Parts: sequence; structure tokens; C-alpha cells
Amino acid sequence: MLQRRTFLLSGLALPALSRPGAAADPIKIGMTQPLTGAVAASGTYVANGARIALDVLNREGGVLGRPIQLVLEDNKSNPREAVASVEKLVLSDKVPVLIGAWSSTFTLAIMPKLLEYKVPMVVETSSAARITTSGNPYVFRIAPTSEMEALAFAEQLGKFNPPIRKIDFLSVNNDFGRGAAEKFAAALAAKGIATGRTETMTPEATDLAAQLTALKQSDADTVFITSGVEQTTLALRQAVEQRLNKRMVTTGGAFPDQLVANPLPAGRSSYHILFFAPWFSERAPYAPIARTFTEEWTKRGWDFGGMTEGYRGYDAMLTVKEAIRLAGKPEAEAIRQALWQVKIPGINGDIAFVKEGPAGQESGQNRPNVTIVQLSEGKTSLL
Repeated sequence: MLQRRTFLLSGLALPALSRPGAAADPIKIGMTQPLTGAVAASGTYVANGARIALDVLNREGGVLGRPIQLVLEDNKSNPREAVASVEKLVLSDKVPVLIGAWSSTFTLAIMPKLLEYKVPMVVETSSAARITTSGNPYVFRIAPTSEMEALAFAEQLGKFNPPIRKIDFLSVNNDFGRGAAEKFAAALAAKGIATGRTETMTPEATDLAAQLTALKQSDADTVFITSGVEQTTLALRQAVEQRLNKRMVTTGGAFPDQLVANPLPAGRSSYHILFFAPWFSERAPYAPIARTFTEEWTKRGWDFGGMTEGYRGYDAMLTVKEAIRLAGKPEAEAIRQALWQVKIPGINGDIAFVKEGPAGQESGQNRPNVTIVQLSEGKTSLL
């Protein structure tokens, strides 16, 4: 049985929300995230960002004079469970729009159901290219693709001293990890940087000694790590234990927040490609929006570093709310069409969609910002 959680802020006496009858019925937004399993930390961060947005939006009056209800399903870090969660949200909970599903593998598994049930989904995290190039007009992604991330990184190579000369990859063996390795290798090859070894790991792996030993044999100076925040943190700690003395760069927007309270040894730094850096929220494209989010997150006592992924849920909720407002009704096809008209500020910058994919079946893709943060002895700095 899938775990279902619903969130509805109802304690405020807002006139627009307190009228009796159907007009006061909540408008449902469905979300599927990995709340348990191998990437549960990341999924929980995203869900928490959506919870904050729910509170903020309902304080402001909801949408169409009605409160918003978030119906949240646990996809258990499993693509089959992700499909089951969407079927429940659409068929049982009758949601007209979805947010999901963190992993590219989960999102790709869900996509045929979006076509079958004709329900749009805002993709808040998944980065595999074919999510928006395979011809699914119900997909609207606010996260960057791996190629966008890689190209943005390549433009910042001059910030590294000593320079990057040759790279290796340690990637989770799924669409997310393999796609990132492919796109980063291509983007950096265009800058004259060679690729050495590529090592993979299963999502649930906790002993990475074999992969790290293999990487020690390479003459590369930099290792790119792509996985969920739990496995990324393990990889960084075990790299120190294995005396893998290379520059370590994590991709995908996840931040190993445990390394703030319990840092790597003195002299060991790591670099993290992020799409929102909460330590420097005053530099966000829309600082007041970022400030609201960071203040609300901090009031709840959640791990500070989790905001690097939690913002995704917040921006996704802002996007869906605006699409419902533009649609004028909580109906799937009206919301799908309205998503093409969304133009709003978000934590990560402007949210609007351009078309990708086959003509007539295009998906929507946003163009987010990319930041590189250095973590050293528990302290962060912008590169």
C-alpha cells in the first residue's frame, strides 16, 4: 500500500477561502517523490519545499478563490512504485496536474501514463535529455537538463586553479548518472579536456571501495560524482578513506549537507554544481522570493543544506498555481495549455517554457541558472 499524505492549510480566516459550498472546495495538486528508499533524503527535501509553498500560497488566498491541497505519494525510490503512485493520484485522488518525480528513471517510467490519462506534470528535478525530446506534450520541466548543466560548468572552467586537465566519472547506474557522464564528457571534450575512467554504482550501493580503487589508477585530476545526496556523501567520505587525492565535483544540484556539521578532514575541499545556493540567497535572481523560502524553511528547523533541492518543490508549486490561475479552472487540458503561458519569477530565476521535441508533440523546458559552490571544512563559498 502506498503511503499518502495530504496537506491543507485551513486555520486562516481568509474570506476568499471561507465561503460555503463548492467554491471553497480545495484544488488538488498531486506530487510523487521518493520519501523512502535509496534517494529518500532528496525526495523529502523537494516535498518539504512544496509544503512551504502550500502554506505561503494559501496564506495569500490560494488560487481561483479556493485553497490548494497537496496530495503527496511516496514512490519509494522505485520506478514501478512511481507508476503506481501516479495511477492512484489520477484515478483515485482525481488530481488534474502532477509534480514529480525526482529521478529521471522514475519520470521516464511515468511518462506513458501522462499520455494515457492526459494529465500534465511539472518535472522539478529529472535531467535526462529524452524527458523533453521524446514527444510527450504533457511534460513541463523546470529543472536543467544534464547538457545545460554541463555547458554552464564548461563556461566556468577558468575559475579552477590548478586547471582541470582530465576527468573521471563516478556515476549512479541509471538514466540520471549515465546521462550526466555523457553530457559532461562531451561538453568538456569541446574544451580540450580528456576523459579517463567511468565507474558506475547501483543506487543502493554503500561500499564504493572497488570503484574508488579503480579511479586511483587513473591519471585524471578531477572526478565528477553523480547520484543522490546520500550516495554522494558516502562517495566523498570514502574517497578520503581511500586516499583518492583528486578534485571532487558533484553534479545534479544535490548538496551533501552532512559535511557541514561533520566536514571532511582539513585541507580537503569538494565542489558542488547547484541551482540554488541558500547561503547566498541575497544573490538569487529574485532575492525576496528566495528570502521568503529560506526564512520559512529555517523556521521549521530543517537541514539548511536541504534547501539546495527543496527549492525545486517550491518553484514547482508556484508554477502549477500560476497555470491553474491562467487556466481559470482545475482541469487537466486547460492547465496543460496554460503552462505554455506561464511567465513568473521563481527562486532559481524566470520560469517560462520553450518547446523541445517533435513538432506537434513538444514538451516544455525551462532555462534555469547554475552555480558552483566550494565546501571546505564545513564552510561554503561561491567559486
